[in-house]
Amino acid sequence: MQPCRFFQQGNCRAGATCRFAHEAAGEGQLASPSLIAAPCKFFAGGKCTAGAACRFSHAPVAGAGALSPQKPSTVVGLQDPRPVVLPELTGPLYSVDVECVATGTQHHSRSLAQIGLVDGTCKPVLNLYVKPDKPVFSYLRPVTGLTAELIEQHGVPAKAALAQLRAVLPRNAVLVGQNILKDIEWLGLREGVDFGCAIDLAALFRVWTTDNRYAYFSQDHVSSVWLRGTPFARAPNAAHDAVADAATSMALFLSYWQARAEPVRLATLQQATLSTPRRASFAVQNPTYEGVCQGQKRTCVCGGPFFG
Repeated sequence: MQPCRFFQQGNCRAGATCRFAHEAAGEGQLASPSLIAAPCKFFAGGKCTAGAACRFSHAPVAGAGALSPQKPSTVVGLQDPRPVVLPELTGPLYSVDVECVATGTQHHSRSLAQIGLVDGTCKPVLNLYVKPDKPVFSYLRPVTGLTAELIEQHGVPAKAALAQLRAVLPRNAVLVGQNILKDIEWLGLREGVDFGCAIDLAALFRVWTTDNRYAYFSQDHVSSVWLRGTPFARAPNAAHDAVADAATSMALFLSYWQARAEPVRLATLQQATLSTPRRASFAVQNPTYEGVCQGQKRTCVCGGPFFG
């Protein structure tokens, strides 16, 4: 009896009434590769809603359970469909970073508490501590490195700190940083008025994978690969600091700027970034700290909204 090609794909809906043989490839006959559907990644994760009508195979994958979730790819894809296009660097490079303290228990209850600014050589330009305009619920010290004593001794009003920042930041400055737009938002800076343009390192260091998706990485992870052996590679679980983070961002950008002209070196670093195991962030390990939600969507306990 002629074998049922739909059964070999895991898609036959006729069951026992099928007039073709339900024998798997290898049981007497080899199925043509052109007739074997690709495995259904949703079925592998137990989430396929198409059932028998699915055009992909629901057959068990050799060496894996039928319902075992598919692991993300650790191989760089051949062609990035949306490669990052860097703007023309017509102004001086700067990196700015902020640290915030918690003024409530929800993950968006935060207030500006430190501003760090470094130049294009990673040299500190400003290190400003800001007195929050609301009572502090937690200084989130493992994340920010800030304490009540530090803010009380060195803190200035936010208005004064922002005026000082604008006074030293060139109007044509190119700002670089990890998720830099969020820092810019905190500082109330305006593109074309307070600075020239911004480059987000999260987009710069993303990697297109063979899963046909982008993998994004934390600053800590990228620096552990790209800046290994330098003073800018962060130690595991080290508290963040606005000036140190800004310097690391600048060092990362300069490293990328050099590597972009060497395709082989760039590809090697991207592959290392993707394949190097990632450490869980503080927020993942601690959904709450001192009663404050850390803002992980999967473990959020405060019910507060997520923006962007």
